[in-house]
Amino acid sequence: MGDEFPTVKVAAVQAAPVFLDREASVAKACRLIAEAGSHGARLAVFPETWLPGYPVWLDVAPGAALWDHQPAKDVFARLVANAVEVPGRATDALGAAAAQAGCAVVMGINERERRHRSGTLYNAIVTFGPDGRLLGRHRKLIPTYTERLIWGRGDGSTLDVYDTPLGRVGGLVCWEHWMPLARHAMHVTGEQIHAALWPTVHDLHLVASRHYAFEGRCFVVAVGSVLRRDQVPDDLEVFRGDGLAPDAHLLAGGSAIIGPDGQCLAGPAGPEETILYADLDLARIAAEHLTFDAVGHYGRPDVFTLTVNTAPQTHLDLDDEGIGSSAT
Repeated sequence: MGDEFPTVKVAAVQAAPVFLDREASVAKACRLIAEAGSHGARLAVFPETWLPGYPVWLDVAPGAALWDHQPAKDVFARLVANAVEVPGRATDALGAAAAQAGCAVVMGINERERRHRSGTLYNAIVTFGPDGRLLGRHRKLIPTYTERLIWGRGDGSTLDVYDTPLGRVGGLVCWEHWMPLARHAMHVTGEQIHAALWPTVHDLHLVASRHYAFEGRCFVVAVGSVLRRDQVPDDLEVFRGDGLAPDAHLLAGGSAIIGPDGQCLAGPAGPEETILYADLDLARIAAEHLTFDAVGHYGRPDVFTLTVNTAPQTHLDLDDEGIGSSAT
């Protein structure tokens, strides 16, 4: 940590996207980044796949997993059309907003490949520095259960933590927080502020986030979306017959900011749109390491070792002469 920021104010941005509308959601994100920056936040964290929304139909829509179900195909096609390319116009706009606010940003996106133009999407995180520079991208290593209908798998090349003026910032998505080796790989990097992105932070998700903070001796910004049934576009046939009231919450927030002792500094929030703020004293990290350091005096490298394959896994390699060899 640099001397300029002995204490860092962070923001957990709990809001609804403009569901399945990338451009409108980006515009809303830019307004929220500006709001967080105006309150002194040096980091703003958004929920899982906030751009342009978490595929909540997997949980509530009848027939979402049926073979050759046209409404499911149609909503997926809309998601692909509104997904985010990295880099691209959406990331350019987010970076400009971050620079204008002087606030680093961690954003959950549905990512679409720029190179291959395939239908495969990825559950990804993009991180921007307070100067607006795109620092990198992380793809969720394995989609959870029905999510495999929507997203492909990430790889070890995107398990990154970034040096920023406000500390070392990293992030994981949802059930990655229950992958012990993924957690350990992140802890080894000396992560100071961790972004935990969830569709909604219900009780078990909060448990996982608090455990991550305690185990990693780091601060955790755990963020979930809010989304009511009446915020879903009326023309999405896949939701027909779900039987939900217009004001029913499909995603119910629950965001929190957690200290390196596992205790909440802010939140958990309710199901309303809000921005949570907390001042993080990064000096507390060293103090908490006195009793437990998972990758230091409480580790046993003579007994346990971890190897991370950081090579990008691609389906097609192109060399100077054209089409190269297939890979996994």
